[in-house]
Amino acid sequence: MSVLMSVLLFLHILGAALVFGLWVAHLRPPRVLPLQFYAALVQLITGLAMVSISEAHGGSSHSYTWIGIKLILGLVITVLAYIGQRKDKRGETVSTGLAHGVGGLALINIAVATLLH
Repeated sequence: MSVLMSVLLFLHILGAALVFGLWVAHLRPPRVLPLQFYAALVQLITGLAMVSISEAHGGSSHSYTWIGIKLILGLVITVLAYIGQRKDKRGETVSTGLAHGVGGLALINIAVATLLH
């Protein structure tokens, strides 16, 4: 089970790095790429999987408040990334607020995960 949790954690961190890194790489002009949406989706799925597996094996040392906050942030990031990448695919201009919302919330999500656990 340890190997599975390690792989899930790796994919979770990789997703965060992609969402944040692509935001930084595309600050001017603001864009939201399809890879950011897929990376946010990977983060949601792997995060839920890690919590579920941990709970199933009696690892009940989680703070459900922080898990809830991270889940809400993850859902908002995924929805914003979906809207932004859909606009980008259509050739429409992605608003600065939308692009910075994806990246900024990803940064906040990383901070919550590392500083407030």
